Amino acid sequence: MPASVGSATPLPGDVRWYQQFRRVQIVQSLEAIQDLIAVSLCVGLFCVMVLQMRILFSTLLMAPQFHAITADILFILILVELFRLLIIYLQEQRVSIGVSVEIAIVSVLREVIVNGVLETDWHQILAVCMFLITMALLLVVRVWLPPTFAGVDPEKKVSARMMKQGPFAQH
Repeated sequence: MPASVGSATPLPGDVRWYQQFRRVQIVQSLEAIQDLIAVSLCVGLFCVMVLQMRILFSTLLMAPQFHAITADILFILILVELFRLLIIYLQEQRVSIGVSVEIAIVSVLREVIVNGVLETDWHQILAVCMFLITMALLLVVRVWLPPTFAGVDPEKKVSARMMKQGPFAQH
């Protein structure tokens, strides 16, 4: 039985199981895979936008219908905003609250326009109104909040504690 088992101080030659992992390389590999997934989503979304533009132009060449054209245009705008959300994610490694809320608002308004306000039940219209008010409040609150919630940085506290104790210190 090694001398370090059960004792508080490990011997110089002993390597604990969690010290064998190269956490930095593992995290970098996982981040690279995550970025590859986001880039794949961007490429796929771009292809969907091109196909949707083809459908829109073919609709314009046929007998134009207001609802179909409006729905297609709004759908393309939603796709563009989703593409922008992915680009922001790739650049800043965060999901933009503002862009997400804008996508939600445009998506709901698209559904209302496509289905028609007059044909929709008043309960659904009331729910849509409440949802849109909530999204608008989120946009307003987002403007007042600093991007990093100044004064609240849990990662900084953990990092400072780890630097004092060393990377593999016992608590």
